[in-house]
Amino acid sequence: MSYAIIGFGKFGQALARAFARSGIEVSVATTRDPESFASAAAAIGPAIVPKKLAEAVKADVIFLAVRFESHPDVAKALSSWQGKIIVDVTNAYGVPLEALGEPSSAKVVARAFAGARLVKGFNHLPAAVFEQDPAVSGGRRVVFLASDDGDAAAEVGALAENLGFSAIQLGGLSEGGLLVQASGNSWGHLIFKDLIKFD
Repeated sequence: MSYAIIGFGKFGQALARAFARSGIEVSVATTRDPESFASAAAAIGPAIVPKKLAEAVKADVIFLAVRFESHPDVAKALSSWQGKIIVDVTNAYGVPLEALGEPSSAKVVARAFAGARLVKGFNHLPAAVFEQDPAVSGGRRVVFLASDDGDAAAEVGALAENLGFSAIQLGGLSEGGLLVQASGNSWGHLIFKDLIKFD
């Protein structure tokens, strides 16, 4: 299984640190030349591999860590997303519901990446919290996942566990997905909830 993070802002870098902590290789890309962020990637660790966008999107599992408004530009990077897993880390805060066209921002993203298996998740905490070690006082920091594809959600859940988190499945995008999304000027009920699960 190969992994990529598209977007290397604060949250993209926080995700990269999670991969580096676990020693799992991940490609990172933006719309810029990889040389422009190679030193920042190297500072995180050798498992973080800068690539051109066209190369990074060949990965099996792709974390979409760009501004919500930028997701259509990323979707143009590949002619077919068939079978790939897209982890939607975006938040549509400030985007009015009437502009979205429906309550679920994740479904809007899913339409742009036609053929992909979309999982909404890893987006409910600020980067400064998410980038911390997920092992806390004998427990593990929670990440929430929602998807209309149970198998894809299970695969991303297993990855989350390998990254040191505890994954909680919320169900489909129209139910659980709304708990971890922002749109208009409102936040889903689970956004900013920093929870620790004890086994």
